[in-house]
Amino acid sequence: DDGSKGTKGFPTQILQDLINKGTKIDIVFAVGPVPLMAAVSRLTKPYNLKTIVSLNPIMVDGTGMCGGCRVSIDNKPKFVCVDGPEFDGHLVDYDNLVQRLKTYTSNGKDARLQSVGKDSACWKPPEDRAGMVHKPAVSMHAAEGHAVIDQLAEGLSSATTGTEKAGAKKMGAIPRQKMPEQEPANRIKNFEEVPCGYTPEMARQEALRCLQCKKPLCCDGCPVSIDIPGFIKLIAEGDFLAAARKIKEKNALPAVCGRVCPQEDQCEKVCIVGKKFKPVAIGNLERFVADYERTHNAVTVPKLPEKTGYRVAIVGGGPAGLACAGELIKIGHDVTIFEALHKAGGVLVYGIPEFRLPKAIVESEVEYLRKLGVKIEVNAVVGKSQTVDELLQNGFDAVFVGTGAGLPMFMAIPGENLNGVYSANEYLTRVNLMKAYNTKYATPIAMRKNVAVIGAGNVAMDSARTALRLGAENVYVVYRRSRDEMPARVDEIHHGEEEGLQFKFLTNPIKILGDEKGWVSGLECVKMELGEPDESGRRRPIPVKGSEFVLNVECIIMSIGNGPNPLIPSTTPDLQVNKWGNIVADLETCKTNKEGVFAGGDIVTGAATVILAMGAGKKAAKSIDEYVRSKKPAAVMSCCK
Repeated sequence: DDGSKGTKGFPTQILQDLINKGTKIDIVFAVGPVPLMAAVSRLTKPYNLKTIVSLNPIMVDGTGMCGGCRVSIDNKPKFVCVDGPEFDGHLVDYDNLVQRLKTYTSNGKDARLQSVGKDSACWKPPEDRAGMVHKPAVSMHAAEGHAVIDQLAEGLSSATTGTEKAGAKKMGAIPRQKMPEQEPANRIKNFEEVPCGYTPEMARQEALRCLQCKKPLCCDGCPVSIDIPGFIKLIAEGDFLAAARKIKEKNALPAVCGRVCPQEDQCEKVCIVGKKFKPVAIGNLERFVADYERTHNAVTVPKLPEKTGYRVAIVGGGPAGLACAGELIKIGHDVTIFEALHKAGGVLVYGIPEFRLPKAIVESEVEYLRKLGVKIEVNAVVGKSQTVDELLQNGFDAVFVGTGAGLPMFMAIPGENLNGVYSANEYLTRVNLMKAYNTKYATPIAMRKNVAVIGAGNVAMDSARTALRLGAENVYVVYRRSRDEMPARVDEIHHGEEEGLQFKFLTNPIKILGDEKGWVSGLECVKMELGEPDESGRRRPIPVKGSEFVLNVECIIMSIGNGPNPLIPSTTPDLQVNKWGNIVADLETCKTNKEGVFAGGDIVTGAATVILAMGAGKKAAKSIDEYVRSKKPAAVMSCCK
């Protein structure tokens, strides 16, 4: 204070005077700029005065997803808007906190200018490309294509009315239709979708490969139980809009699932055609009809039943929440989604890059739910703005929790707090949602020429391929096991290899090196060899003595998994969680131990796939419907009169 209205000087001077006078102080609570809170904490520590600091000033979006509020508390990474904002001031690493805040100053902005490669003139930021959907690069002449289709269609009936074995032999003569793609040299300079989509002719040809099995195993392999032979038959007949409607009977997000679901491990894995030939491209066909319906402005809203009068709150607007909402609204319940971020979609918008899942497509799918009548409140952080208990007290008959697994994990190795170290969630969220590639925005990412991504799952591949598109010249995927054990999808690995990712297999990071300014300067690693299988069945990696080496990188992205967001469990004390922090819920009914509260998706199972989360959302909707109807039948009748 300058003394005009109060006491001239700093708060620390007043605090020191109180201490010197022997004033009894039970607790010191400091709120203000980071340097002030640091000064207060340093002053009180020698006196063992309990000191609480509120680190609100470093919060960016309030959800923990952007990673901008990551701090070191007692040498452990914490997130202010999830774990705080109040912390023990004596455990905060202020030096590191101040250093991290410099990421967003001129140093961080200059880093982008230093990193963009020689081809940067061709690079376009994601907002210039967002929502663009490729027209197929390969297409037959229309007359030629239809002639081929008609010839093939003649064999459809005879092939499917005979034995499946005979049908498979006949349909095996039709090659699986390869999805056209951007060339690797071009696509690493843009954020457009890599696969370009089928033409109608290609879709019909692929559909004709389906045997129309009497006992379709593919349906059993689908977590949301789509009538796969049914919609494929409609495609073969050329009725694409009917095929889209058939899918939507079971799946509210077909354009999303057609792009990101691991069909090779689910429906296509058990396809009968795949016994001898390549399986029917079920995912590509699902994507085709969803895109066809959207691009022809033919999305229709089905007639819905009368309102039941029941209200359901859904916490989290990701795949599980959206699927649950889509089912409940079609039953007639009133549904409100509470989404913490400024856009609904969850991992579909913050985690999956534009080149794999255009955001315009996600927005279109979400808009469809709005047209059905689903209410969506964004920037609504349940657990902060209101609790689960308050939702139930405020008139909701049931609550579904689908908050996912978005809390990043770290390796706990030296140097993780250096500038230039990101969690994959932070990196992707800030690129996908917060325009961090643009230095005009508040939290720019320091894009460097040499990047290391730790991990080998789909998220790691998304991060690595994003780094390439942001100008990195060398991107290393560092994985402690071998290529055969990579958990990423086959097509993700294939695309990454085509684009120039450099894989460092049987390699494990042990230390992150930094320069005198606190920025990453290298990654110290050790070579590994595979030993005996561990509890997962995979061979355990063992360090090779004396094999240490340094990888010269300036940016490191940690992609070693995510934990459940603790916000709902921590603010719902009677909600049961397991030792990992996941909500305990029945996997079939999604019921928790708390009356009226259901949960599903990654918050229950841990990180899994989009379609499995959607399957959980559908199961939850069925259970919620049964629960609310058994609870207050009289209320429904009076409401519907």
